[in-house]
Order: sequence, then C-alpha cells, then structure tokens
Amino acid sequence: MKNLILVRHGKSSWEYSVGDKDRPLLERGITDAFLVANKFQEEGVAIDAVFSSPANRALHTAMIFCRQLYFSLDEFQVTERLYDFSGNEVLQYVQELNNSLDTVMIFGHNHAFTYIANLLGNTYIENVPTSGLVHLQFDVQHWASVEKGITEKTIFPKELRT
Repeated sequence: MKNLILVRHGKSSWEYSVGDKDRPLLERGITDAFLVANKFQEEGVAIDAVFSSPANRALHTAMIFCRQLYFSLDEFQVTERLYDFSGNEVLQYVQELNNSLDTVMIFGHNHAFTYIANLLGNTYIENVPTSGLVHLQFDVQHWASVEKGITEKTIFPKELRT
C-alpha cells in the first residue's frame, strides 16, 4: 500500500518585488497551514518522507507541517523537480520514489497538484486551495505502478476556519 499526501503551499504574497521562488507566505497562509497541519496530525498518519519544492512559500508551508507533525528533518528533502506547475514532473517524481517509502508527503504548486489529485484520485476536485491537503492511497507495492487510487481524505482550510 502506498500513500501520497499532496499539500499545496499556503497563500503567498505578491506585494514584494522578488522572483517567483522567493515569494513569502501571507499571514493567512501561515494560519491556514497551521490549521490544516493540526487537523491532519489528528489523523495519526505515519509519514516516511517529506519532499518540497524549493520555492520559499512551499518550504515555509512544509516547515509548519513538519513541526506540527513532529516529523524529523532528517527525512526531509528539497527537490527542484517539485517546482512544477503542469504536474508532469511531479507525477514522474512520484513514480520514481524509493519503494521502501510507503507514505510520502510532498509540498508544491497548482495547477500540478489539482491535476495529480484528479488524475490519481477517485474524487473530482475543482481546485486544491492554498494550504489544501489531499491524501491519495494506492493498492500497489511499487511507486512506478501508481495509477488510479482512492482519494482517502481532503483537508481544506476553508472547512476549518471558524
């Protein structure tokens, strides 16, 4: 059984004159990431590895989740391959994951994550929102065999805001 947990980066700011990779999270992005991370932590899912896009907004979101999930940074990696907006590179990356990893969490971007969630899951999602989490599950032993699975869970910040 393989589990893929997609987390789109938190809401980011466009107000600074920096390159796309350097855009920071807005306060709402930070708050929403904490909300979703805390809710996901209640699920008790054991994560084997965490991978993130090198973009500042994705890295910051990943750090919030790692902290809230008490995830060791020894199993955290940054990869340029997740700085992908189409989803093609993300899909290839997932299919090349080490088979010793059963549950992997990745942090990245749209439209890639909405595309992957719909391609691989069994529940249509119009748009994975910022800080949105989609947990996909596959009845396979090898990441290379990942095709259509089930959408085990979605956690979107809008559902958690009071």
